[in-house]
Amino acid sequence: MRNITAAVRRTIILAGLVVVGGTGLALAHHSYSAFEMAGTRVITGTIKKMDWTNPHTWIWIDVANEQGVVETWGIEGMSPNYLERRGWTRNTIKVGDKLSITIHPLKNGDKGGSFQSAQRPDGEVLGMTPPISDK
Repeated sequence: MRNITAAVRRTIILAGLVVVGGTGLALAHHSYSAFEMAGTRVITGTIKKMDWTNPHTWIWIDVANEQGVVETWGIEGMSPNYLERRGWTRNTIKVGDKLSITIHPLKNGDKGGSFQSAQRPDGEVLGMTPPISDK
């Protein structure tokens, strides 16, 4: 090890720092700290847009507030891959669908949350936890 050049030694140290530092960033990305995980809220409205994208799906839903003013909420979901393994497709939720969505709301009070489940007017429940398919 004495014959390692200073450049190689710096490269090894830098690589180690990147690995250690990058771990925290990856864990922070998957944090739910922005959401009120101790409670849920149900919002009811009409789907405005469904983003079937990585790394997270997004549901945009128009919800009438207490004064009757329509507000658009952004609901973050799991990845398309995760949802597909549980039977979802990009057409499971479509623009114009009427849904009641259970979320963990944002702590800061903004119009958004983390998706937990949805219920259609006919009672069908759309969740993220059905058994994983063998596809």
